[in-house]
Amino acid sequence: MEQKKCISCKKNITNDKGNAVFKCPGCTDHEIVRCNNCRKNGTKYTCHKCEFVGPN
Repeated sequence: MEQKKCISCKKNITNDKGNAVFKCPGCTDHEIVRCNNCRKNGTKYTCHKCEFVGPN
């Protein structure tokens, strides 16, 4: 099983609470993985496929 890592801080998010996994709002193709800490702090991320930057 592939372990998911936060796109911003590269932390392994397996079994952590408050994480988010969603399709990129820019291209709807790439999966964005965010840990709870980066979500709370509003840490920016960049889609590896389309270069979309969030959060806005």
